[in-house]
Amino acid sequence: MCPVSSARPVNRRAPAAPPVLITSRPLDEYCGYFGLTRADLVQLPGPLLDCPGGAAAFAAEARALGCEAVAVDPGYALGPRRLAELAAAGRDTMALAIRRDPAHHLPPAGGRGGPRRGRPGRRHPDKYLRSWDRARRLFAADAAAHPGHYLAAALPRLPFADGSFALTLSSYLVFAYPALFTPADQFRALRELARVTAPDGEVRIFPLHDHTGSRCPHLTELRAALRHHHISSRVLTTAPAHRILVLNPAR
Repeated sequence: MCPVSSARPVNRRAPAAPPVLITSRPLDEYCGYFGLTRADLVQLPGPLLDCPGGAAAFAAEARALGCEAVAVDPGYALGPRRLAELAAAGRDTMALAIRRDPAHHLPPAGGRGGPRRGRPGRRHPDKYLRSWDRARRLFAADAAAHPGHYLAAALPRLPFADGSFALTLSSYLVFAYPALFTPADQFRALRELARVTAPDGEVRIFPLHDHTGSRCPHLTELRAALRHHHISSRVLTTAPAHRILVLNPAR
């Protein structure tokens, strides 16, 4: 079981705004990026972790499916209302980015991150942004009603016992912000994500590039270092333009 009730925020000082873009992605977008389906989530043998959760609706929607889901993010120290405000600003930032470069910022139409037959191309920008709006409202309501499922914590230290989760997802952080995460920071973060994941579970990390689309230049070295610590890894393509790193903790 995940020790949700005993975990505490790691920082008691007055919180500042996070130095990263706060997003409010829905569960279906998570599934597309990570190569998952709702059925995959329902069949998990244990809890799942979203790290960092931001203002996403993933944890709330996953629990509605019957999953035991927890999200962690240092921004939760701000409270759900303030984080939702920052996510609204993040939505406006994304809207501008989509107008400048829709091919780079809009996910493909269809499920599991790929286009459906007969529906090629990208999602409509307005429809995509409305999905963020719905997700943001769901997050704010759920975090206010169930604060124990949203813990203020940050990599590389998470307030969970070893092997707490059957599936751990980490999106738009470890490789997305190389100015904040040096190679050493990335290695520590990946080891921590693996630590809190069950020996027969998985860690999935997306994306493997930064905000400019530049891929991590030292991924091979990182994987070799993880292998030295008995953490196996593989790169999985979940859509033509999407690659994720999958970690399997030591068995």
